Amino acid sequence: MKEYQLYATMGAGFESVVAKELNNLGYQTQTENGRVFFKGTQADIVKTNLWLRSADRIKILLKEFKALDFDTLYNEVYDYDWAELLPVDAKFPVQGRAVKSKLHSEPDVQSIVKKAIVDKMTSEYHRRGFLPESGNEYPLDVHIYKNKARISLDTTGASLFKRGYRIEHGGAPLKENFAAGLLLLTPYNGTHPLIDPMTGSGTLAIEAALIAKNVAPGTWRKFAFDGFDWFDPQLHKDAVEEAKSQVKELEAPIWASDIDQSILEVAKLNAHNAGVLQDIRFKQVAVKDFATDLENGIIIANPPYGKRLKDRKSAEVLYKQMGEVFKPLSSFSQYYLTADPNFEKCFGKKATKKRKLFNGNLRVDFYQYWADKNDHK
Repeated sequence: MKEYQLYATMGAGFESVVAKELNNLGYQTQTENGRVFFKGTQADIVKTNLWLRSADRIKILLKEFKALDFDTLYNEVYDYDWAELLPVDAKFPVQGRAVKSKLHSEPDVQSIVKKAIVDKMTSEYHRRGFLPESGNEYPLDVHIYKNKARISLDTTGASLFKRGYRIEHGGAPLKENFAAGLLLLTPYNGTHPLIDPMTGSGTLAIEAALIAKNVAPGTWRKFAFDGFDWFDPQLHKDAVEEAKSQVKELEAPIWASDIDQSILEVAKLNAHNAGVLQDIRFKQVAVKDFATDLENGIIIANPPYGKRLKDRKSAEVLYKQMGEVFKPLSSFSQYYLTADPNFEKCFGKKATKKRKLFNGNLRVDFYQYWADKNDHK
């Protein structure tokens, strides 16, 4: 089978997480900012789209070259054999990015690349300067960084965070791949209890259940490659069947609670859609009233962070309550995501480690409190 130069894209700060996921799936990787490169066949394109939990997209790198002027950009793109990749009726939107490069106008970069492809295809397909673009979509991408241009084909389509189970958005939920990425930054593997005491629409608890049960996160959805006319459709069917045969039973409990009953109903619906409703114990309870007899597990939460001053005051009261309730549970490793720089002060304890991340465009910190090993019974 033909081998492609592939790469996964991800949010800033998750490169090492995606690289580790790819290594665990058996790939050798090279990492740069926002991308992890690996090689693979069509079967690998299916496998990585199906199984990667923390990535955004899988792309095929079609061509790489230096582009200091528009003539070079046009000629290099024109030189590619587009008829091999795109059928005559292909819809091929071109996304363009240019950073620290001579060719800095993104609209111009996009339109030159588009023009070069149209010109080449009209000559290859003997058309008169018109392509219907009425067929399946082949999303193309041109990225120029420090004058190095990369042309890629996106095999994913809608970002991988769109698992297909989440229907309701309560407040500002974490994206599914972001939640999975946070879990993969902890030692969680399903063999110890997990508690999410501020579960909101349930994303962290649901992603934890999918990890614990070895459910492929892409099980429910279609991908851009499903529409490529040169792509073997049997590969996707076979991979989903194989993934379903690898699902395991849950070993250790997952608890998810929230103060708000209406948002818990949303979380339950999402869990039901993901097939893990029976695996998560949902309960309405305020943080200050939280109690558990579980031990040696993981507590993970995305507490509200008050962006407005009045909200910040109530958020910081909540962090103080969290400290009072969770700090004594020292057999648990605890992980909290918040944008509030005062979190440790309010919680009453310095984190073992903290990691800077971006939730969308919002700078956040992932505070990690590792379990006190002497506490383990």
